[in-house]
Amino acid sequence: MQEHQFPVDISDDDVLKAMKSISGFLDITPADFKEIYIVAYRQALERLKRSVKDKHIMTKQVVSVREETSLQEAAELMALNNISGLPVLNHLQHVTGIISEKDFLYEMGDKTKNSFMAVIARCLTNKGCLAISLRNRKARDIMKSPPITVSEETPVFEIAALFEQKKINRVPVIGKDSKLTGIVTRSDIVKSYRIKSSQMRDVS
Repeated sequence: MQEHQFPVDISDDDVLKAMKSISGFLDITPADFKEIYIVAYRQALERLKRSVKDKHIMTKQVVSVREETSLQEAAELMALNNISGLPVLNHLQHVTGIISEKDFLYEMGDKTKNSFMAVIARCLTNKGCLAISLRNRKARDIMKSPPITVSEETPVFEIAALFEQKKINRVPVIGKDSKLTGIVTRSDIVKSYRIKSSQMRDVS
């Protein structure tokens, strides 16, 4: 029989006691009983992993801007709401891009060094505010487009993989009408892991 790595060490004695506790006749060997239990446990864990969708953890009250919103207003909104990025919408309320702190830093600093300290260093060298160049520009001018989005039914574990693959920190959630319904961030993913951990403890 194939060996399995299992989070709980199930002994043959455990299996025998479990079988004896079941009333009636079991036409099954202890080894087969153990195999079925392990497979069922894994199926339960997989079901729980896929059962948590982004619609369960997403933030529904999304701070967003329009394509024609000034960068000054966008920056003020991000500062006021203590967020590092937000979606950009067109007149149909469809997500057409994403703006993040990195986009501001990229436009203000050295294009090859996308960091806050690179901007500070340039400000100190030039004795001026590098943000002045952004004053008359709009959200559509610096947003990342096309945006990476997910549906309300996307499993959370797939979003986590997407974050790592694309090196992003947030993703807008799109409804059936292609309109924005929420947003999922890395912190939301961390919270979802706590939910799954609690559910898995219940299973075990």
